Amino acid sequence: MREDIFDTDEEFLDKDDLELSEDQEQGMFEHYRFELDKGQAPMRVDKYLATHMEYTSRHRIQLAIKAEYIRVNDKIVKANYVVRPGDVITFVMPYQRRGLEILPENIPLDIVYEDEDVLVLNKKAGMVVHPGHGHFSGTLVNALAYHLGISQGPDAQDERMGVLVHRIDKDTSGLLVVAKNDEAQLNLARQFFVHSIERRYVAIVWGNIKEDEGTIEGNIGRDPSDRMRFKVFPEGDHGKRAVTHWKVLERFGYVTVVECRLETGRTHQIRVHFNWIGHPLFNDERYDGAEIRKGTIYAKYRQFIENCFKILPRQALHAKTLGFVHPRTGETIRFDSALPSDMQALIEKWRKYSENMNETLNTDIYE
Repeated sequence: MREDIFDTDEEFLDKDDLELSEDQEQGMFEHYRFELDKGQAPMRVDKYLATHMEYTSRHRIQLAIKAEYIRVNDKIVKANYVVRPGDVITFVMPYQRRGLEILPENIPLDIVYEDEDVLVLNKKAGMVVHPGHGHFSGTLVNALAYHLGISQGPDAQDERMGVLVHRIDKDTSGLLVVAKNDEAQLNLARQFFVHSIERRYVAIVWGNIKEDEGTIEGNIGRDPSDRMRFKVFPEGDHGKRAVTHWKVLERFGYVTVVECRLETGRTHQIRVHFNWIGHPLFNDERYDGAEIRKGTIYAKYRQFIENCFKILPRQALHAKTLGFVHPRTGETIRFDSALPSDMQALIEKWRKYSENMNETLNTDIYE
């Protein structure tokens, strides 16, 4: 099974148009289905799947069973379960099927850590994580295929493809973890599914948030009036549960720098949550942050904001910290990445503006 595990992004969510099953509502998606015919002889479920799933080892199937991803007649089973005529076997995973062939491309990667099981990298802003609509090359996955020496063209049978265990938006920078084998893939997938992964982001949001810290909780789902956006459904009747914890790092009067800790990992979660509470991310075009939301009416201030947008031509969001339990050693490991230069420059520009806010405005602030 050459699949990837990820927190879904807007470019790959066409399946949201379909009515979701109970499993899908819980974040589980069917990848394979086998309906046993009347002539099927009794057989262990792991052996049956090993003989019917091309390029998939029995060991991998047993790992999937242990992770509770194999169902028979919609019930979780053990490896020694004996299937019989009329049984329906499904293989479900907490991510949607990829459905695209991956070809390697020689694209530089900023690798923070790598061993035989996992690879942690720092994604630059502007790089699409996975091939999809409008982005069939130049993606992070294409770069990973090259780095790992793997071809996944139409005739490829190489099972060593690095697996993205999650992903971040195209214009968000920061840390991602990649699984390099079956054990790591299923182990890390489970950690993400139960929300035990530590993920901390730094964002710059419009406005001076009143409190020093807090929690935003509100179900997130696709906006029925705009398929490219997501929104909060406060009553909880739609969407999926989403929780973002935050604290203020620095205040600049008209914008605030915050650290966000994700308890869940929904599409555009931080961007949607902060827009919902009236503090959209700075220069987030999709979620109402690419216009002046706070500040003065003076022309010099408008010019200052335009220059800020040029410094950071994307939403002000960076995946700074990533922590998880290593799938082989059981040790908790944690990685931290510095803010990229564009966000650092923006913060410094706002810091300078804030220091001079009550003084005569100097021309060099706007250069």
